[in-house]
Amino acid sequence: MEANEAQELEEQAEHGSHESSLRPVAFTMSVVAVLVAVTTVLGHRTHTEAVLDQNKATDQWNEYQAHKIRSNDTALMSDLLSVVTIADKDAAQKIAKSYKDHQAKWADELTDDKEKAEALEVKVEQAEARANRFDLSEALLEIGLVISSVTLLTRTRIYWYLGIVFSIAGIASAASVLLLK
Repeated sequence: MEANEAQELEEQAEHGSHESSLRPVAFTMSVVAVLVAVTTVLGHRTHTEAVLDQNKATDQWNEYQAHKIRSNDTALMSDLLSVVTIADKDAAQKIAKSYKDHQAKWADELTDDKEKAEALEVKVEQAEARANRFDLSEALLEIGLVISSVTLLTRTRIYWYLGIVFSIAGIASAASVLLLK
């Protein structure tokens, strides 16, 4: 074996040992990439949930407004009947009683509609808060992934450790969703 060949074998062995020392980095990057994908999907689903809940809240407020308008129209008509002279007093009293019954019924419906709409708005706020946490988690995990990948280029492990720190922060952000109400 010539000296040249021995030197090449030695360089290949050193190169192989560098690659095996970077296996934990590559594995960490793979795990973080999977976590990025998971938090991205969870974030998208949570944003969709917030949009759907917002649509439900809007529909509920529209129903509340419709009942409110109907109630106001009935009150105006009742007021009008009380000041107008009508030939058939019995029919007028019957209509006025019907309007008052409707007013009582709609007052309860207005309260229910308002409570439902407000409850849906709370759900929207909660979904948006969860979605924001998932977005933060996704960003931190992506930063951790990119910083860890610098280790492969520079062969300096400090970047791997820094990437792990960002990744742990991203995992903590995703886990904090469970603490939200």
